[in-house]
Amino acid sequence: MWLIKLAWKNLWRNKTRTLITMAAVFFAVILSVIASSLKEGVFENLVKNVVSFYSGYIQVHKTGYWDEQILDNSMEKSTAVEQKLMRQKNVKGIAARLESFALASSANITKGCLVSGIEPQNENQITSLQQKIIKGQYITDNDNAVLLAQGLAERLQLNINDTIILIAQGFHGSTAAGKYPVKGIVKFGSPDLNDRTLFMPLAAAQDFFSAYGMISTYVLSLTNPDLTEKTASAIQSTTGTDYEVMTWGQMMPDVKQHIEADSNNMKYVQGVLYMLICFGIFGTILMMMVERRFEMGMLVAVGMKKGKLMFLLLFESVLTVFTGCISGIIASIPLVFLLNRYPFRMGGETAKAYERFGFEAIFPTSTDASNFIQQGLVVLVMGLVLSLYPMYRVWRLNAVAAMKR
Repeated sequence: MWLIKLAWKNLWRNKTRTLITMAAVFFAVILSVIASSLKEGVFENLVKNVVSFYSGYIQVHKTGYWDEQILDNSMEKSTAVEQKLMRQKNVKGIAARLESFALASSANITKGCLVSGIEPQNENQITSLQQKIIKGQYITDNDNAVLLAQGLAERLQLNINDTIILIAQGFHGSTAAGKYPVKGIVKFGSPDLNDRTLFMPLAAAQDFFSAYGMISTYVLSLTNPDLTEKTASAIQSTTGTDYEVMTWGQMMPDVKQHIEADSNNMKYVQGVLYMLICFGIFGTILMMMVERRFEMGMLVAVGMKKGKLMFLLLFESVLTVFTGCISGIIASIPLVFLLNRYPFRMGGETAKAYERFGFEAIFPTSTDASNFIQQGLVVLVMGLVLSLYPMYRVWRLNAVAAMKR
């Protein structure tokens, strides 16, 4: 115990040296936490743009639908199937959709679009669609109106209360045509969804496509997205071979591969950062050893055992590194939350490259508490490992040589 007290007193005999060492650890923790939080936040945002905004984490279709996405491969809406899906522990919500493509027209302007017949309340629970409305109002089950994505509305030069004309091929080859008032305009973070999506109540979509009682997809939201694969397997065993259960990674393999490639690249970047952190901390330790060389030689010369001196330096290093880590974690919390609320935004060609994948070109940080703890521990371990160097120098110390100026 007396060694710990002595170590703490020694730290403040030279405040400048101690504060410089603590600052090296302090800024190392901040950089490490921000880098880790930024990496996690970027990938969470990429997944959220595509998965949470529309596709859901898991979809259930009639077997064969995904290979040939036509209305003839749709399925009957079944209460029994919905109950089976909701009995799965990790399933938080379920929404039925009837999806197909149509030609949207306004005056002399036409554009192809994705028509998605939805259950408004269930859909809102999964994708928070109502919160994405920037003009007008949200649709209800009994409406005979539509919601337009902002990009599609701008392309067709439509606003709320205007009329949109839809022409498509309906169920079993029938002709589908209709005109609908625009009740609201929604904005997606994903440019791809923002340019081509139209929503209408499920009943109106079934009437438009002459697909009464039919749906194409069940979209599922999960309590724990980390268990997506396990939940999909459990659902598949429950529903049988008449249905195909697909995760977002199976539906969008290019997106998943893009995220995995970026994740691997970020590991190399983080590795370089750790190396820089090690050099920064080690530099301050070397400075300390040069400054205290005479002091350590004197202590050994007057009879202090090297073993006790080694433990004294170890305690000093532990106290310095631990204080720097705690201070760094505390200081990084408001910075990470600030960057989460006001994320970095990219422009130019970089933004266009992200938009081609359907991603919003913003880089928020993750506020997951594990990032703060994990990175604090990583820097703490690096600091403690580097603190073995002073112990090695003491073990090799020649008291007479050390006291020579």
